[in-house]
Amino acid sequence: MRSLSIFLFMTLFCSPSFSSEVPLPFGKGEVITFSIKKLAVKAGEATLTFEGQTEISGQPVYLIVFKADGFNFYDEEKIYVSVDTFAPVKVLRDLNIFGNKEKISEEYFPKEGKIVISKTTGDKTTQQVIEKKGQIDNIYGTIYRYRAYGKFTPKDEVQLHLPTQDVMLKLEKTVTIKAARKKYQSFYMSSLPSKYQVWFDVGQQKIPLQITGAVGMANTTMIIRSYKSGQ
Repeated sequence: MRSLSIFLFMTLFCSPSFSSEVPLPFGKGEVITFSIKKLAVKAGEATLTFEGQTEISGQPVYLIVFKADGFNFYDEEKIYVSVDTFAPVKVLRDLNIFGNKEKISEEYFPKEGKIVISKTTGDKTTQQVIEKKGQIDNIYGTIYRYRAYGKFTPKDEVQLHLPTQDVMLKLEKTVTIKAARKKYQSFYMSSLPSKYQVWFDVGQQKIPLQITGAVGMANTTMIIRSYKSGQ
C-alpha cells in the first residue's frame, strides 16, 4: 500500500480507476531533445532524460537529467524526485555561464519546511536556507508527474509550489503546433502568474513538445527536435 501522500495525490490528479500498478507512460532511457530559442533565434540544444529509479540515503527516487548547451553557456541538472509525488528530493546543478563555473546543490526537507542550497565557485562555498512549509515542486518533476497522473481534461489545474513563488498551471485547450518538421495535436497549458507554457502531445506518452518560460538558464522556448522512447 502506498503512503497517504500518494493517496492524496491520486485523488487530486487521477481518475477513480487509476491504479499504482499502471506503468508510467515513459521508461528508463527516454530522451527528448529540444532546440532552444531566444527571441525566435536558435540559442542551443537541450535534452530531458528519464534515468529511471535509484536511491538517495535509502529513499527510492527517480532521476531526471536536464542538459542545456549553447553559446557561452552549459547547464546540467540532476533532479532526484520522489517516486510517489515527483517532488524534488535533491537537485545537483553544474553551470558554466560565460566561463563562470558554479556547482549548486539543493536539498529539500519538506517536513522541516526548508531547502538548503549550497553554491561552490572555485574554492569558495556558500550556503543559503529557504524556509517554506509543505511540498516544494520542480518544473521538470511536475511535467513528468502530469504525464504520469494528469487527467488532461479542459480546465484541469496543477498547482506548483516553487521555492520562491506559487504558480497555477491550467490546461487551456487543444491546439496544433509545428515542430521537427511535423504537425502535432497538443494539449496547451499556461500558468498564472504568467511564467510557464507547456504543450503536451495528445498521444499515449504525453510527450512535452514545447516548454516556454524560466527553464534552465533563462526565459527561453524549447521546441522538440527528436524523441527516443525508453524501456
